[in-house]
Amino acid sequence: MKSNSWELDPKKFLPRKNAEKLLAVAKNRAESAYPKEKKTAVRDYFIIHLGLATGLRVMEMAALNCGDLSTEDTLPSLLVKNGKGNKRRRVFFNGPFKQHCKEYLAWKQSIGESTEPEQPLLLSSNTGGHMTTRAIQKAFKRCAQKAELPLHYSIHCLRHTYACFLLKASNWNLRLVQKQLGHAKITTTQVYADVMLPEIKRALDRLYL
Repeated sequence: MKSNSWELDPKKFLPRKNAEKLLAVAKNRAESAYPKEKKTAVRDYFIIHLGLATGLRVMEMAALNCGDLSTEDTLPSLLVKNGKGNKRRRVFFNGPFKQHCKEYLAWKQSIGESTEPEQPLLLSSNTGGHMTTRAIQKAFKRCAQKAELPLHYSIHCLRHTYACFLLKASNWNLRLVQKQLGHAKITTTQVYADVMLPEIKRALDRLYL
């Protein structure tokens, strides 16, 4: 059996304090932009929160339509229609991001952007279609620069960060993380457990039996 060939560099995911700082900076920029109707900062904040709350790949973010969000269910979620390997999956998210989704959709309506089911969730101001992956990456870089994060981070670090946080929050439930991320093989998900071995060791050291 072929073993998993990639490793996760610890420099490719954010420590919690940096993730919280990034989100806070993006939120502050958005809040100051609301009265001035500056679309970029509001959209940037949603992109950062989307990445940290769902772990989507950037191509999956770019392809989302407004109708892919399900915020009225008991457990809110979004539908990835064409993930890696052309696979569909439903990704569940928490209450704070559910509230942000509702606020974001309301904001889109307030500035005249359509929220019909088949309309882009992340609308390009230049083309009127879906934002490109490159534009989404630039949104991340703007926020990362404002948050004074190291330059080596890319938007993909949000996916890695989400995976590490979810693994810890779920008491190391690899199957859950695998499903949320859309990994075909559990060995891919195992990489996140490997990089968090210090966390696992600390948890084990607290056992006295």
